[in-house]
Amino acid sequence: MLCILVSENNRLSRKEKTLFYITYAIVALASLMEWLGMQFNGDMSIPVWLFRLVKCADYILTPAAGAALIVNLKTGSIWEKLVNGILGVNLLFQIVSAFTGWMLVIDEKNHYSHGPLYPVYMSLYIILIIFIAIEFITYAKRFRKQNRLSLYAIITLVLICIMLQELMGNEYRTAYIGLTLGMIMMFIYIMEFSQLSSDDTIQEQQIAITTDALTGVSSRYAFFAATKVLDEKEKLPPDLTIFSIDINGLKNVNDTLGHAAGDELICGAANCISSAFEKNGTCYRTGGDEFIVITQMDSKQALEAMDKLKQNAANWHGKLVKELYLAIGIARAEDHPELSAEKLMIKADMAMYNEKDAFYRRAKIASEQS
Repeated sequence: MLCILVSENNRLSRKEKTLFYITYAIVALASLMEWLGMQFNGDMSIPVWLFRLVKCADYILTPAAGAALIVNLKTGSIWEKLVNGILGVNLLFQIVSAFTGWMLVIDEKNHYSHGPLYPVYMSLYIILIIFIAIEFITYAKRFRKQNRLSLYAIITLVLICIMLQELMGNEYRTAYIGLTLGMIMMFIYIMEFSQLSSDDTIQEQQIAITTDALTGVSSRYAFFAATKVLDEKEKLPPDLTIFSIDINGLKNVNDTLGHAAGDELICGAANCISSAFEKNGTCYRTGGDEFIVITQMDSKQALEAMDKLKQNAANWHGKLVKELYLAIGIARAEDHPELSAEKLMIKADMAMYNEKDAFYRRAKIASEQS
């Protein structure tokens, strides 16, 4: 059933699916070896060499089945390497023990009992379980704190089932029930929280494309998304107000002081605009030195916002640039109810360019007089 779930999951790569299949194969083989060992115990028809081979495989695969829970975590931590090291040591120990009787003693009636070095195996097993638990804790740190409890519950369930079998004897065969339940829950957990991780990545990407990298205000992409929403409205709200804002003299600053100074000026304009509107509107950087603010306010509030913006610009001083001049244009839906959002923005642009032309005419006159 788990293999079917994995095969049908389109979010998993071929490599990831292979890891899941290997994990389930190890658990299945380990449980099969344990079951065969129980069936062979006391069966005189079973050759001793085959009995030893099955129990050797059981002692090799049982720890591997526990470790298989972390195969799909892929943390790359030191604990993962230590788990693999313990499995390697146990593999060599069991192969040697198969010929020496260290782990297994079989009497004349084909009943088995633990050999003299069985405590060595149990010590390795306990160390392995500790390392697996630490690896789970390491893995859990990838997720938000509120998402870790379920992961700890999974490993606790598996450990309890393993300990019940080891402590209470052959009557309680709970290890592989616990491992199977753990596999099911781990698959659900990994799928669920890989989706959460994917959602977080998408959200980060969304923030990246909707936020202007230089200034921190909303981006051109976000502006087009906002205008699309406005264009879909049958009628614009009467208090919809568009501010078109442009920096005066940016080209001259870039040519004389360099682009670092130009960037400082752009960031300064963005800060002045954001401060003037605060939570009453959204500021978009739509071009090099061009900003649009979309907001909803009455005419009095609009004039107050413009005055505050002009005051912010007049008070601004940078390290490379000492002065900031803005050209500002306003268009309100209430004054132009017949216009669409796009045409209302054109209206605001026209008002801004008129102010910009007036600024340069004044600057020219002042230069000629001086």
